[in-house]
Amino acid sequence: MKKKCVAMMLIAIMTASLAGCGSCKDRSGKSVKLDSDHPVSLTIWHYYNGAQQAMFDTLVKEFNASVGKEEGIYVESYSQGSVSDLEEAVNSSLNGEVGAEELPDIFSSYSDTAYAVQQQDKLADLSVYFTEDELSRYVDSYIQEGYFNQDGALYLFPVAKSTEITMINKTDWEPFAEATGTTVEELATTEGITEVAQRYYEWTDEQTPDVPDDGKAFYGRDSMSNYFIIGMKQMGKEIFQVKDGKMTLNTDEDLIRRLWDNYYVPYMKGYFASLGKFRSDDVKTGDILAYTGSTSSAVYFPDTVEIGNKSYPIDYIVCDSPVMEGGENIKVQQGAGMAVTKSDEEHEYAASVFLKWFTQKNQNLRFVCESSYMPVLKEANSVDALDSVIKENNIEVNQKVYDCFTTEMEDFDKTSFYTIGAFDNSYSARKILDYSLADKAKADKDAMDAAIADGESREEALAQYLTDENFQNWYTEFCHSLECI
Repeated sequence: MKKKCVAMMLIAIMTASLAGCGSCKDRSGKSVKLDSDHPVSLTIWHYYNGAQQAMFDTLVKEFNASVGKEEGIYVESYSQGSVSDLEEAVNSSLNGEVGAEELPDIFSSYSDTAYAVQQQDKLADLSVYFTEDELSRYVDSYIQEGYFNQDGALYLFPVAKSTEITMINKTDWEPFAEATGTTVEELATTEGITEVAQRYYEWTDEQTPDVPDDGKAFYGRDSMSNYFIIGMKQMGKEIFQVKDGKMTLNTDEDLIRRLWDNYYVPYMKGYFASLGKFRSDDVKTGDILAYTGSTSSAVYFPDTVEIGNKSYPIDYIVCDSPVMEGGENIKVQQGAGMAVTKSDEEHEYAASVFLKWFTQKNQNLRFVCESSYMPVLKEANSVDALDSVIKENNIEVNQKVYDCFTTEMEDFDKTSFYTIGAFDNSYSARKILDYSLADKAKADKDAMDAAIADGESREEALAQYLTDENFQNWYTEFCHSLECI
């Protein structure tokens, strides 16, 4: 039987060679052939813009001139604008709306959008075009995200990922740290950040002894949904436990209370703040010193602080995102993958060839150096690999982006990455996490500040909000909102 299989494979290879065709056997054993004289045309929709789009287009041209030419594959890429614009275009195609284009062969997608498309049986199962050995080269959790069900079908392929880091205004941090003996290491835990933020508020308040209660906020965070999802996972629970697209809700009251105590309470006390659209905006206006946000946002960390008509340059510190005290070293996994539209074997196979090529170390690291994302191969997630590709290709990398890369890569093997599985209405569920506690904290802080402005003491005004009853009322509403999605 083995001899017969070998003979058949040799015949297939020889036939393909004589015909000038590319040939591949998928995992089901079926032969897929492409003709280099009559190339398969692939269309890709993505949301890349600026330097990201320029590098992606460059790589697409390189593919077309090399592997694509040899195999008989020609790729055309189109930016649809923003992530939301892309999702709208995909949904319009999916729903057959008047004027909508047909679904492309490949499109960038987050898991919730890809899951909705897959539920309509419109996505190709990529597992038949990748061997187990090939898939094992990718970061395990990145590949795992693409398995929506327990049937082994792979519907979303990783091309670039991001996680979260903490960035600090080093210039204004240093005098505070020197005066109080505070260290960056104290920011390793969520509770540690709360303690440092209190210390900073009190230290800045002391600078003006004739003006009471004018301390400054120290910290903010961009994504509250990540705070809930990763905070819970670090403490041993999945707030959304997903299996085969079915979600089980876990809102352990004690764990949610810990998250409340380390966001709502310090926010109300003035230790945390969220004023601009992003926390990097708040660093720029001098309203906070540090924030936790996506690695892909590092390039937006300001070079100056601007207060009124005055401005001054600042340096920065990059450190890991915090872990709940006593919890596991788990970080968020985020970033869109690529989905392949179900069509015929030739187009699906051709799409898999492009994805394999694009995610190889050299190409992928070149792309992520421009996009501020992380590469997806295990072997590419090292400082040595990064430095080698930068040197070989003479790439100029933004220093903030490079520092984020090296910070994450140095501890990559010691870190677990996590994202919630795909399920119906997962987008709506994340929005509840994003806004429920954040909106309450902001509204309550505004109301408290108004009461203080009217003559109420800070202690009396604050005491009305830091009660078990206030937490219970919010917690009940929070759980009800999630249960109703």
